[in-house]
Parts: sequence; structure tokens; C-alpha cells
Amino acid sequence: MLYLLLALLDRQLAPAPNDRRVGWLRGVIYAHRGLHGAGLPENGPSAFAGALARGMGIECDVQRSSDGHAVVFHDWELERLTGQSGAVIERSAAELAVLPLGNSASRAETIPTLRRLLDLVEGKVPLLIEVKARPGTRVAPLCLAVRRQLEGYRGPVAVMSFDSRVSRWFARYSPHTVRGLVVTEDGRRTMTGKYRRHLALWHARPDFLAYDVRDLPSRFAGAQRRRGLPVLTWTVDSPARRQVAFMYADAAIAEGEGVE
Repeated sequence: MLYLLLALLDRQLAPAPNDRRVGWLRGVIYAHRGLHGAGLPENGPSAFAGALARGMGIECDVQRSSDGHAVVFHDWELERLTGQSGAVIERSAAELAVLPLGNSASRAETIPTLRRLLDLVEGKVPLLIEVKARPGTRVAPLCLAVRRQLEGYRGPVAVMSFDSRVSRWFARYSPHTVRGLVVTEDGRRTMTGKYRRHLALWHARPDFLAYDVRDLPSRFAGAQRRRGLPVLTWTVDSPARRQVAFMYADAAIAEGEGVE
């Protein structure tokens, strides 16, 4: 009885999108943070160019600089990927643009803005933008920065986030933008965990889910997929996980040995 009630609420509070809106998400292998590897740092221009050269979709991470620009970078702190100390939010876009990524000495291999990535992709392949919203902070300034960069962009693109507030913001202020909710069950398959996933779904009102491959198969993901929400899965980094993605999801966000 509870399962039927939750399914009814899912349909009412988070309606499934029209397939014309989200069909392009399916059947794609997205390069996780670009096609990175030895000498090609994650979320770097060369990693994105490599994915383009292979005709792969691209997944990237975006957060905000101190002067309000959307920049492509995963970690909150700079140290792992640049050797510099401090948080991304403490630097301007211009300051970030001259920091070499990884061990690269190339001036081109620096932290790109979202605008630079959009200019590179030019709609040639599907693009997923994970909006990195830090808990306890306002999401509106970052969402607005992303929306501004997407204005006028022609090509298949979607935003997504672990934070349901991001999808909710785009549903309200940029409804034409395809939006997704990133989900990890993290072992929480208790009734409380299941209820929290439904609450996040109802709040986010997403067009698709990006699901942790370690949680597949999932009753929750399967139910949303059956009613029309595409389910993408991350991070597919082995042949075994690629098979899981093939069986239980509509598209894979892959890296390393997970890329065919």
C-alpha cells in the first residue's frame, strides 16, 4: 500500500518529462570529466577535446568563482589538481584561468570557464553539467551564473546536481533547461532512506536521474525509469560496471576501463 502511495505521489509531484525533451540523453557514453588520463587532467580542455574527437558525450563539474563566473572544476579546494592552496570560491575566474592543471606546464591546460567549454563543444556532442552546490550555501548565485552562460547555446545540454535545490531552481527560473537529480543510496536502503529519496525527487522535479552505479539495480531507480525518467549512471569505470549500466540504465557516465 505504501509503495502504491509513493508511486502516485511521484507522478503528481514529479511528473515524467515528454520524451522529445529528454530522449537525446539516452544511448550515450558520457566522458566523466572529459576523456582524462595520463597527461590529460580531468575537466581540462584536452580531456574535453579528446571526448569530442571520439564523438562521446561530455560530463563536467561547475562551481562559482569569487567574481561570480561559472568555472569548470570538481574539488572545492585547489590543491589536488593545481598544487595551489585555498578554495575555488576565493579566486576570480581570471586568477583560476592561469593555474596549470595536474602536472601540465601548458598555458592551455588551465581551469576553463563554462563559456570556454561551451565554445569548444558548440553543440557537437551532448553535454552534462554537474552544478557543485555546497551544503549550507545559497544555490541561486551559481545557478544564475550557469543560466547566463547557457543563454543562446545551441546544442543538447542538461544541468544536474546532488542538491535538489538546483533542479528546483531551474524548474522555476529556467524551465526550458533539462535538469537532473544526482543520486547515491550509499547503502541507505532502509525505509527512511527510501522516503528521503522520494522527498528529494518531489522537491527537485527532475527530468532525469544520474544514479550511482554501485546502487544498481535499484527499485527506486527502476520505478522512475519505467515511468519515463531517463536513468544515467556514474561512475562506470570497469567492464563489469559497463554491463550493469547496459542492463539497468539508459546511458553511462564513464572513465578509464569503463570507456569502450
